[in-house]
Amino acid sequence: MENLVGTLVLVRHGQSQWNLENRFTGWVDVPLSAVGEAEARKAGELLKGQQFDFAFTSALTRAQETLRIILEVIGQTDIPIARDQALNERHYGDLQGLNKDETAIKFGKEQVHIWRRSFDTQPPNGESLKDTRDRVLPYYRAEIEPLVKQGKRVLVAAHGNSLRALVMTLDNISTQAIPDLNIPTGAPMRYRIDAQGNVLERGYLEILNANE
Repeated sequence: MENLVGTLVLVRHGQSQWNLENRFTGWVDVPLSAVGEAEARKAGELLKGQQFDFAFTSALTRAQETLRIILEVIGQTDIPIARDQALNERHYGDLQGLNKDETAIKFGKEQVHIWRRSFDTQPPNGESLKDTRDRVLPYYRAEIEPLVKQGKRVLVAAHGNSLRALVMTLDNISTQAIPDLNIPTGAPMRYRIDAQGNVLERGYLEILNANE
């Protein structure tokens, strides 16, 4: 058991239509843009040759479509897939659907930056990153981490903030440093994790592949 090392690959969904339109999306179920579909295919190309045992995604179409495209590209559409809103993007409350630049003009750039990037400040009627972490981590620990600790290879396609919440824990990022963490769309991150939950390797797959 001690020698088992699992693989966890995290992918933020490709660009959505509202990413393209620079709008707060949150839990609004918008599709991928054409660029987002291309980003998902590129992620799949980077993942060719990697075998997965399980996949997880959110309840939102843009993450599910990203996962579907990736699995088609790597030829592994038959693996078990779990979909759960615990992995959804953070809920942006009253900001959902609003243009980010117009919102910055209305409320001020600094306030909007705090709403978007801080750890525990909620947008009006929405979730903070802390709130998001409070639903992501229990799901991860109950459903995903046990598989990885068993040596399984797990792929997760989710969202910028649900993944920021998870990476904050995996990488021991402080609440002071988390505003600087940005996870790009369609760029797979790979972790090697042992049976005790220790992270043995971490990094973006494109960089890890170049170093192998």
